[in-house]
Amino acid sequence: MIEMIKKAGWVLWPLWVLSVLALGVTFERIWFWLSVLSREKSILRRVLDAASRNWQTAKDIAFQTRRQPIGRYLYAPLMLAQPDPEVFRLALETAADDELASMQRGHRVLEGIITLAPLLGLLGTVLGLIRALGSINISDLGTASTVDVNLGIGEALISTAAGLIVAIVSFVFYRIFQALWYSQVKIFRKAGNELELLYRQYLLRGDESESFYSKEVENEEAVKADTEELVNTNTEEVAKADAEELVNTNTEETAKADTEELVNTNTEEIEKADTNGATKADTNGATEADTEETNDQ
Repeated sequence: MIEMIKKAGWVLWPLWVLSVLALGVTFERIWFWLSVLSREKSILRRVLDAASRNWQTAKDIAFQTRRQPIGRYLYAPLMLAQPDPEVFRLALETAADDELASMQRGHRVLEGIITLAPLLGLLGTVLGLIRALGSINISDLGTASTVDVNLGIGEALISTAAGLIVAIVSFVFYRIFQALWYSQVKIFRKAGNELELLYRQYLLRGDESESFYSKEVENEEAVKADTEELVNTNTEEVAKADAEELVNTNTEETAKADTEELVNTNTEEIEKADTNGATKADTNGATEADTEETNDQ
């Protein structure tokens, strides 16, 4: 087998490199798709269920699962602060484009191997045929030397077979990965539509709650204004009553003071009149006494 590979020529070395590269890409993609398919449904269900109840919880779950493509895809719009529906959709579309493009990593390599491997194999076969047929002489036809030519042609076809094997194996896995990628396109589109619908419902509930809250605030403000007006009215009435009471009190005190002053004045006049009367009486008495004394003399 090793001797046959050596006789196939240098073309088998590039085919060997291509086969190793194809195996590396294939195993890496198999590991990637096993990881995605084993966790995707669980992550999607958890995020959508949480979004129907609490958006912050859905955001936390998507943040924790951002190592997975579906987690990063759902976290892109959830990380925005109260975006408009159009901005929300734009974030979903941008994240979907990025994630779906990253899922095709390695596909270009497999496409190149699928195209290049058969061509290298064919090139090796052509070069082998040239060597084999170049050593034939017309005079040697039908002799034992033609057997060596047949062996050379058979060995030359080894490179073609090797190239076809590498290309066929790469093509099979490439088609499998492409089918998985197309299924992800459908899953992402469906998940994005459901998340956008939940977000629009969330905004609608938020508007209704805000309207109800605004009405409650207006009612509270109206009640507060009425209460303040009533308090102010009561305060004014109390102040007015206090002022009237104070005025009445001052009036009573003034009247009382005037009465006392009048009484005092009358008392003083009476006392003065009494004093004047007594003085006149004493004067008259003294005059009469003097008159009588004069008469006696």
